[in-house]
Amino acid sequence: MKKILLLLAVSILTVSLYGQDTLKTGKSEYTKGNQRDFRSLMREGNRQYHAEKAEDAEKSYRRALDVNGKSDRATFNLGDALYRQKKYEEAGREFEKAVSEMTDKTDRAQAYHNLGNSYLQQQKLQESIDAYRQALRNNPKDDETRYNLSYAMNLLKQQEQQQNQDNKDNKDNNDQKDQQDQQQQQQNQDNKDNKDNKDQEDRQDQQQQDQKKDEMQQKQQQQQQQISREDAQRMLDAIAQDEKELQEKLQKKERAGHRGKIEKNW
Repeated sequence: MKKILLLLAVSILTVSLYGQDTLKTGKSEYTKGNQRDFRSLMREGNRQYHAEKAEDAEKSYRRALDVNGKSDRATFNLGDALYRQKKYEEAGREFEKAVSEMTDKTDRAQAYHNLGNSYLQQQKLQESIDAYRQALRNNPKDDETRYNLSYAMNLLKQQEQQQNQDNKDNKDNNDQKDQQDQQQQQQNQDNKDNKDNKDQEDRQDQQQQDQKKDEMQQKQQQQQQQISREDAQRMLDAIAQDEKELQEKLQKKERAGHRGKIEKNW
């Protein structure tokens, strides 16, 4: 697997530049539309690119485009300079412009190849596949493009398989979560029913206790009333007895008084 990635890295980073030689010019000011200035800037950009000074090369190619904005070659090379700086999205836009301006099939194949590389670096796999296919339509013998196409297609297949697996896992997780939610809802309902039943039983027990309490209070009240009536009767009986005894004493005293009376003898 490492070998495949290493070969791909070489394939992706190898991008073609048009006529990049090492000629140098010291001129700093250029005239728009002047082809000599344009060629001078292109040579300067090519020299900087080969010296791995991609930022300087980008500036030179942009200045070349200021002189000749219709140059598909300058646009293509600007895309290469941006790609080397890992500005893949910007590089892709330049390669798209170059493709739209090119008429030679070999040139278009190279531009599409580099466009596919830019998309691949952005993980835009389907776009990179489409670009590589366009490159092969313009140059069917390009084995490097064919290799990159195969690699991008394999990546896309793996991505789709992983996505399908993730979707399946997510579905299984969601199903499990739904089942757990249903079980929790059922448990909550059972708990609620049990609580309602317990509350009802508690109310019934309380009612029974209240009823027993009322019955006990009534019984106590009845007992108290009964005791009170008995006490009252005993008191009345005691008073009546006392009154009877008092009357008997008075009667005895009165009889005793009559027997002891002495009449005076005048």
